[in-house]
Amino acid sequence: MLIIGIAGGTGSGKTTVVNKIINSLPPGEVAVLPQDSYYKDSSHIPVEERSKINFDEPASIEWTLLVEHLKRLKDGNSIEMPTYSYLTCTRQAETVRVDPREVVIVEGILVLTDPVLRSMMDVKVFVDADADERLIRVIARDCVERGRTPAMVLDRYQDVLKPMHEMYIEPTKRHADLIVPQGGSNVVAIQLLTDYIESRLRRTTVNR
Repeated sequence: MLIIGIAGGTGSGKTTVVNKIINSLPPGEVAVLPQDSYYKDSSHIPVEERSKINFDEPASIEWTLLVEHLKRLKDGNSIEMPTYSYLTCTRQAETVRVDPREVVIVEGILVLTDPVLRSMMDVKVFVDADADERLIRVIARDCVERGRTPAMVLDRYQDVLKPMHEMYIEPTKRHADLIVPQGGSNVVAIQLLTDYIESRLRRTTVNR
């Protein structure tokens, strides 16, 4: 099993990179564990307080569960991945079955911050993008998917996203084996990554 960590700022194009990797490989070769699925449950917090939750700091993630699930996949076992609702800020009752695959991608803004998780990764990738481009994408996404207004997104960017990015996310670049500038539009870097993945998979097949 090849475990790949893909990090980068909010709106940097991580999902685009992940999708391009998936589409370049044979169907069924890749399983994805999004960091967002492992946010801690906040159902015990009053509804009016949930909007103040900081999703951009490592303490918001249940790292122990994510690490446990990754270990189980590596051992050849299926997992029931949790699901999370940004609208209610709570973990949902529904889970998603994830089976072991040749490639497992762990994706999210903070996945390179946890040393235990990081030590399990064969390849660590940081998707980089200009701050203005990331902000534009965040506004478009949050207004459509998370029920926020542009003013709410801008306030959150100034109060939370920008300082958390500088404090926690940007420093994880130093752990990356590959930095992908220009986000998901960097065809050359993504091709290099997919070529490497394919070569590792071929090598694994030959050695069996």
